[in-house]
Amino acid sequence: MSIRPVKSISRAVPTMEGAGVKLHRAFGFEDPTMLDPFLLFDDFRNERPEDFLKGFPWHPHRGIETITYVLSGTVEHGDSLGNEGTLAAGDVQWMTAGSGILHQEMPKGNAQGQMHGFQLWANLPASLKMTAPRYQDVQGKDIPEIIDDDGTRVKVIVGEFWGKRGPVDGIAADPQYLDVYVPAGLRKTFRIDTYRHAFAYIFDGSGRFADASAPRGVLLEKEVRGEELNIRDLSGNRTLVQFSSGEEVTVQAGPEGIRFLLISGAPLQEPVAWHGPIVMNTREELMQAFAELRNGTFIKPAH
Repeated sequence: MSIRPVKSISRAVPTMEGAGVKLHRAFGFEDPTMLDPFLLFDDFRNERPEDFLKGFPWHPHRGIETITYVLSGTVEHGDSLGNEGTLAAGDVQWMTAGSGILHQEMPKGNAQGQMHGFQLWANLPASLKMTAPRYQDVQGKDIPEIIDDDGTRVKVIVGEFWGKRGPVDGIAADPQYLDVYVPAGLRKTFRIDTYRHAFAYIFDGSGRFADASAPRGVLLEKEVRGEELNIRDLSGNRTLVQFSSGEEVTVQAGPEGIRFLLISGAPLQEPVAWHGPIVMNTREELMQAFAELRNGTFIKPAH
């Protein structure tokens, strides 16, 4: 088996979206080929209700799918298909925007006023850009969790892993989306299809990922967005690790263990025309989408 080299390490950067929600963006609105088929990944983690309660009022999407995973707090949602509901801690929402959908997402904190969740955008291939919109909520109790003999825990949100399949299916990018916890001091290896783009997003604990050329760890220090990051003791505070090709990822957990999302998907390798919430293949398609938003024909009738 070949260990995937660590291609790059970066920190999610603060930004603001919606009506004033403070969040951290691990990647997005940059080079769409970087992690093709994935376009954007946001970590919305807040301790103060005033930083998120204004939420994400009604807005459009076309040409993508979104996967929202809530760890704490709740998210109330509604859309132009007539779906309404509340995502609670541990729940997942999958939305295929397809030809066009309008929706809103309004986060609410838990009893302590805290909110934490993630949103991933996956691109749709050209053949499905104008497919009918679809929507699915999955409760946390329906997400399989595998507990290995050594205490490693893996929640299988999308895709198949260790003989279990996640309940969210039908996503065009056919991703694998895992929530992984590795106990303190443990070294663990995870298989990933060689031809998929893959990344890990560390959000709790610490550790390090082995590199093919240096199995003990990657380089001691690396400049990350203008600051020095000690990779040997990788911070769990919103760290994105991108991998090159290979068959497996190896992680060494730090003294308090490490928890991260491990996400991979097959690249589409198609042209991308992208502005805001609309992702198409050509500039002409993009202009048409915004023209339809203006003239009221963006939402297509159900067939």
